[in-house]
Amino acid sequence: MGNVPSAVKHCLSYQQLLREHLWIGDSVAGALDPAQEPSRLSGLPEYVKIVEVGPRDGLQNEKVIVPTDIKIEFINQLSQTGLSVIEVTSFVSSRWIPQMADHTEVMKGIRQYPGIRYPVLTPNLQGFHRAVAAGATEVSVFGAASESFSKKMGINVVDSAVSGLGGCPYAKGASGNVATEDLVYMLNGLGLNTGVNLYKVMEAGDFICKAVNKTTNSKVAQASFHA
Repeated sequence: MGNVPSAVKHCLSYQQLLREHLWIGDSVAGALDPAQEPSRLSGLPEYVKIVEVGPRDGLQNEKVIVPTDIKIEFINQLSQTGLSVIEVTSFVSSRWIPQMADHTEVMKGIRQYPGIRYPVLTPNLQGFHRAVAAGATEVSVFGAASESFSKKMGINVVDSAVSGLGGCPYAKGASGNVATEDLVYMLNGLGLNTGVNLYKVMEAGDFICKAVNKTTNSKVAQASFHA
């Protein structure tokens, strides 16, 4: 790709994206030869873990209630992308976030693949007990670290949501999350390993966007599906 301007990169055809930037694993035909992979910039980690928050944070602000079976299928598709952490749902009161009212059914209905973590958000102790009863083995809680601490530790875990879904139900006009597709595309270009299949992530994004009747916010997906 050399020094091709970013605007031109986003206009690349789907076939070019597959050839040049979609890391799809050594076991899949057409995977990039290690000698062809972009060199990694010094000071960056070799591996970046992506935490997919689309099923929870991505959907919680959607006005259209997504059917439970669609949520389950969405998560099952994400489980086949190479993502190692997928935040499933939130055990919060349905009075506050109606989209998460089916948290128990979703947690019990998904197929949990070996090697993948499926945390859920529990804002309080009551939510924690409900999550455990539903079969959750990992929970996410709210917390914050200082900027200086974050810089000192050299962060290698990033939250993102397929298609850039998201927004805060308590903050009107809040923008969505970083699109997982765009994040993987960028990290691939930097030569950083994520273990994520970009093509399958885009497919999952396309699936959920059709379900909620909206256009993806991912620049990579837009350039790929509309090339």
